[in-house]
Amino acid sequence: MFTTRINDHLSIAAQPSAAEIERLGEAGFSALVNLRPEGEEGGIGTRAEKDAAAEAGLSYIFIPLTLSGLTDADVDAFRAAMARHDKGPVLAHCRTGHRALALHAIIEVIDGRMTRDQVLALGDRHGMDMTAALAFLDRRAARRPQVKGFFDPRTWSVQYVVSDPQTSKCAIIDPVLDYDEKSGRTSTDNADRILAYVAHEGLTVEWILDTHPHADHLSAAHYLKSKTEAQTAIGDHVVDVQMLWKDIYNWPELRTDGSYWDRLFKPGDSFKLGSIDAAVMFSPGHTLASITYVIGDAAFVHDTIFMPDSGTARTDFPGGSADVLWTSIQEILALPDETRVFTGHDYQPGGRHPRWESTVGEQKRSNAHLANINEQAFIQLRQARDRTLAMPKLILHALQVNVRGGRLPEPENNGRRYLKIPLDALEGGAW
Repeated sequence: MFTTRINDHLSIAAQPSAAEIERLGEAGFSALVNLRPEGEEGGIGTRAEKDAAAEAGLSYIFIPLTLSGLTDADVDAFRAAMARHDKGPVLAHCRTGHRALALHAIIEVIDGRMTRDQVLALGDRHGMDMTAALAFLDRRAARRPQVKGFFDPRTWSVQYVVSDPQTSKCAIIDPVLDYDEKSGRTSTDNADRILAYVAHEGLTVEWILDTHPHADHLSAAHYLKSKTEAQTAIGDHVVDVQMLWKDIYNWPELRTDGSYWDRLFKPGDSFKLGSIDAAVMFSPGHTLASITYVIGDAAFVHDTIFMPDSGTARTDFPGGSADVLWTSIQEILALPDETRVFTGHDYQPGGRHPRWESTVGEQKRSNAHLANINEQAFIQLRQARDRTLAMPKLILHALQVNVRGGRLPEPENNGRRYLKIPLDALEGGAW
């Protein structure tokens, strides 16, 4: 196999055979990065590559991508793979090696170690056209808003910092408060990671936005407000969710007027993020209160549409509805095709790296639950799939915090806080 050494840490190659992969350990490599989408013509498949890498004693990382659909999540995943495997050389491959070289060059420019002219020179040295890499960097620099995603592997959640480069104002969307259900321990590691990024980038937090009261993680909105004094907001139908869960928890003290947030957005409301226009779409179906934030050319859809290879969100929670979700999704898909779509979870199908950004056009063409399907077929598919799903393990823990804007229960007379878990309140137990 012919490999091209880029530096002491990275070499690139065209598609290797399984036998060639098995010899990489003897050649001193520590990891293999596969950049080819599953099923791409000429590939040997991620299972064959993973098995061959294991035989060679290599770590195996699957980052399927195309340069035309490249996102920051892909770039971050490649950077993280290189950082994790710094004890020995890494071999990254695609069909020709072009994608691997482009990713390397993009990261070098973003991190300030290479200029645009040096990118072109790098491509010339290796006989590869770096036009696509430069085009990605140009698109990235021109985006309004700028979006940084933070993936939480414990809950499969994606949190966002959305910023206006003109004013350095930003919004934090759907932040996670860390919670371990086995020990009852809470922490603010995810939220503090976001705050560190905000400080490093010199941003001012203007908004802390929830898309809905989440069922699979606790919200860090209240904690972040205490650190930033930013306004908190959610959709005004949160009051319907509060009334529903007030009954489930038998919780007479719970306020059901939405007053735990600073602002309740009505469908069609508009607001500003710095100098960028933003609007609110009502997107129920997953919950009674779900909304989509459209900020500039970016739509934050959370639990409505997932990445195209994952489909759509479940609708079997209290207040959920598959036919209502279909209607909400059609309204999202009516946005311009170039609108960037940012989802709230990624479950990494096929073992790929976390991804969270697509476009309306991509979703219409290739979403596993939406492309070439009508309303009735979608409803049948969604309901059948929902019947196979257990309830999220944190739903009863999370809702009593999240219907109060991320506030933990008040301490009792011994100074401890306690969550209240109703028995037999929900179907779908996983035994």
